[in-house]
Amino acid sequence: MAKLKLSPIADDKPVKMAIELPAALHRDLVAYAEILGRETGQKPADPVRLIAPMLERFMATDRGFAKARKARVGSEQGH
Repeated sequence: MAKLKLSPIADDKPVKMAIELPAALHRDLVAYAEILGRETGQKPADPVRLIAPMLERFMATDRGFAKARKARVGSEQGH
């Protein structure tokens, strides 16, 4: 079985945003939701609910972002 980067989707109060996605990306999100559901023993999540955890995971593992964010926070505290 594939090891996905996402864990089960937490139930959290979201901030509503409207975005447009390429059709191929939407198809991939649907497939990912189905695979995640099988892997976690849950029904497939709404693909829209995958976007936030995927973005969170991406940003959490982006070393360049972490470094830039740390530098930004440090410069804000210095003022």
